[in-house]
Amino acid sequence: MYRSHTCGELRIADVGKKVTLSGWVQRVRNLGAMTFIDLRDRYGITQLVIDENSSSDLKNLVKELGREYVVKITGEVIERASKNKKIPTGEIEVKVDELNILNPSETPPFTIEDETDGGDELRMKYRYLDLRRNPVKNALLLRHRMAQEVRKYLDEQDFVEVETPFLIKSTPEGARDFVVPSRMHPGEFYALPQSPQTFKQLLMVAGFDKYFQIVKCFRDEDLRADRQPEFTQIDCEMSFVERDDVLNTFEGLIKHLFSKVKGIEFNESFKRMPYTEAMEKYGSDKPDLRFGMEFVALNDVVKGKGFRVFDDAEYVGGICAEGCSEYTRKQLDKLTEFVKRPQVGASGLVYIKYNTDGSLKSSVDKFFSQEDLLAIANVMEAKPGDLMLILAGDKKKTLFALSELRLEMGSRLGLRDNNKFVPLWVVDFPLLEWDDEEKRYFAMHHPFTSPIPEDVPLFKTEPGKIRANAYDLVINGVEIGGGSIRIFDRELQQTMFDALGFTKEEAEKQFGFLMNAFKYGAPPHGGIAFGFDRLCSLFGGSESIRDYIAFPKNNAGRDVMIDSPSTISDKQLDELQIEIKKNE
Repeated sequence: MYRSHTCGELRIADVGKKVTLSGWVQRVRNLGAMTFIDLRDRYGITQLVIDENSSSDLKNLVKELGREYVVKITGEVIERASKNKKIPTGEIEVKVDELNILNPSETPPFTIEDETDGGDELRMKYRYLDLRRNPVKNALLLRHRMAQEVRKYLDEQDFVEVETPFLIKSTPEGARDFVVPSRMHPGEFYALPQSPQTFKQLLMVAGFDKYFQIVKCFRDEDLRADRQPEFTQIDCEMSFVERDDVLNTFEGLIKHLFSKVKGIEFNESFKRMPYTEAMEKYGSDKPDLRFGMEFVALNDVVKGKGFRVFDDAEYVGGICAEGCSEYTRKQLDKLTEFVKRPQVGASGLVYIKYNTDGSLKSSVDKFFSQEDLLAIANVMEAKPGDLMLILAGDKKKTLFALSELRLEMGSRLGLRDNNKFVPLWVVDFPLLEWDDEEKRYFAMHHPFTSPIPEDVPLFKTEPGKIRANAYDLVINGVEIGGGSIRIFDRELQQTMFDALGFTKEEAEKQFGFLMNAFKYGAPPHGGIAFGFDRLCSLFGGSESIRDYIAFPKNNAGRDVMIDSPSTISDKQLDELQIEIKKNE
């Protein structure tokens, strides 16, 4: 028997018991007459003690121990003289009678403790060691708990878990596919799924009514903290539903997760906000509502004063930062530098201080009188002690820059609390978006999203004004999930393909199987997919999803632990009939 108990389970009530523990040596502290060993496993840490009365063989064996040695011990549970209230086992220790080294260990390349000295790349190279650390281990345990609760809730709602294929057909819409060459069909390729979208719609045609899957998806796109080339979705679809049916069902799922995993209750329905309102008030389709600072359009009160930056701008807008009128010139200069960064894209920043004595001071005093500044302050509902920050220019770019500035101010003022959660449904997205380079419309979500019924006639006149029967769930400025009511009528689906510039031949080649399925009684249906990695990182209070994936890729899309992607042998290439072009 390797163990009678885990290293996290012994308590004061176990004093006097003979126990066997196995685990990894966290550290050894030799105090002369006594030696203490912290023994660690997945469940916790137990302190071991070897005292001066222990056998010489045992004392000599202890001298061999190093960090991360795998050992088995047998001993008696005794009350600890110097108790450690920071750990659950802190009231006891085990007096060791017998010790066996099961496996020695080289000195690890970084300390395996909560606060480690290893950098990101080093820890990713030795991910199996990093996973021994509590923060990473606990992140995966959180992920496990959430997956179990997802399955429990959806099962209770009569959803059926169905696996869909990983080797599917490539489509040019959306992000880039990862492609897999076929040995049996030379010159032909599978694609790894970006989503099980068409398969889950086919399951609705098949009559399964409610489907879900916690599924791997793949996108060959540029990476950042909340993106990986392979990621996990909670993928769901329902038949005979309208938008409210879907939103209510999956609002219930999110409330269930918050209740069971974090002990947070939401007693009211999540707010719903049209896409146009989100863009006008926050410059983003995923606004962070943990704080206010809504945008105020200022065109009507700032133009015509001789300040060309405002007079020539398509849009002038601002935010009001409460209690920030005492910002120094250095602080304001830093904000100006922030908005002028290429990632933000503003050409400059105008500020107005509403001083506590009621006077107003701005960076454009040359053009605006005190009365003019007061008129701006009134429109922005500013009060003495506040700071107004204003940007101007092309509307789309300025809204984006103002959104970034708002988030920056929210962070600086401590308003983006990771322990506060404000969910929001963003609805009524545009169905189509115009691409100036290709001179055609693209689906803002995907080609199977249904338009709002009353907007269908706009296909013939103003396609860009059609609203999608689509919805995103946003929590704390992060898009957690999105979906739509689907097109289930064959003629409307063909109209959609026409609007996207597909020829009938192209539509048939890529999606003929779905169009054919619609001939056989497709029910009204809709669904949603949640980014499971993002959801886990949100619950865990982290901005990076990598901590919640057992073996993630780095920012270059590489697995530095197994050195992937890598070249393959000429023999494999020959079997696949693939020739690699080499640079001369």
